[in-house]
Amino acid sequence: MTDERQPTALDLPMVDPLPEATQKYFDICIDKLGMVPNVLKANAFDIDKLNAFTAMYNDLMLAGSGLSKLEREMIAVVVSSINRCFYCLVAHGAAVRQLAGDPMLGEMLVMNYRVAPLEARQRAMLDFAAKMTTASATIEEDDRQALREVGFSDRDIWDIANVAGFFNMTNRVASATAMWPNDEYHAQFR
Repeated sequence: MTDERQPTALDLPMVDPLPEATQKYFDICIDKLGMVPNVLKANAFDIDKLNAFTAMYNDLMLAGSGLSKLEREMIAVVVSSINRCFYCLVAHGAAVRQLAGDPMLGEMLVMNYRVAPLEARQRAMLDFAAKMTTASATIEEDDRQALREVGFSDRDIWDIANVAGFFNMTNRVASATAMWPNDEYHAQFR
């Protein structure tokens, strides 16, 4: 099923024609994902904004880190669950299902990560991301030390904070603009 609705409630059409580099990036998305994620289409009204978004996303979610790709996606889902961001829950819930090979884990993280059978490391990471989302001003050294005690380095803590911070921002933008997830995500990796 292919969804042809606008990616957001805003009337911000994609640049037409897309610059060659952007079109190539979208073609890669189609080859790898079978679609162009609506978040990319939503940003494509301004190629500089799209490039800034994709650079930050790719750095946080795909670059080298002490956090696995799955762990970063888990943070995205937990933050999005707290913020009730429909777009990110659907899109990153699918990524968790894929990376974990476990559709139940994806659903547990979407609904309530505390019911999921997590390793101590993952639970501490998600507790920190949740606290960042609901009460960031209350984070203290004890919170960072709890992460160190389960094996996270200070660099890892930086990455946890940045991934959680990024999704707190994008959740708010997605919710404010009624960003709609691609229909294809719903059936993936179940």
